[in-house]
Amino acid sequence: MRRRRMKKNAAELIERVRQIALALDDTTEKISHGEPALFVTGRMFATFDNDHHGSGRIAVVCNAPPGAQEALIEGDPKHFYRPPYLGAGGWIGVNLDTGLPWPVIADLVRQAHATSVRPRRTTAAPAPPRPRRRR
Repeated sequence: MRRRRMKKNAAELIERVRQIALALDDTTEKISHGEPALFVTGRMFATFDNDHHGSGRIAVVCNAPPGAQEALIEGDPKHFYRPPYLGAGGWIGVNLDTGLPWPVIADLVRQAHATSVRPRRTTAAPAPPRPRRRR
């Protein structure tokens, strides 16, 4: 019974994060490593941990700017953790079922999106000057 309730709760929490993320510019979703993952301009910015490999977590794992992972985990380990694999790159695990306010979760997803977006070129790079021939 608990596992079924956990799965239902997990689906609702993941759907809420999905709606936040898909509202951001150029966001796409596909399955990566067995979990839904969110991408911007071809780069992953968030993925889910829905008891992945028996972790017992319902979480979103987000890209984060340098230093954010350490600060968040140290400041509030109930809500944040260093995820396996992606944690080595500074990503942050955000527990979705521990009562973290939704505006905070939404801000972290937006920050992950902004951290991962590739800068767009607005103009073509100028061609390098041609060497002149001596006559």
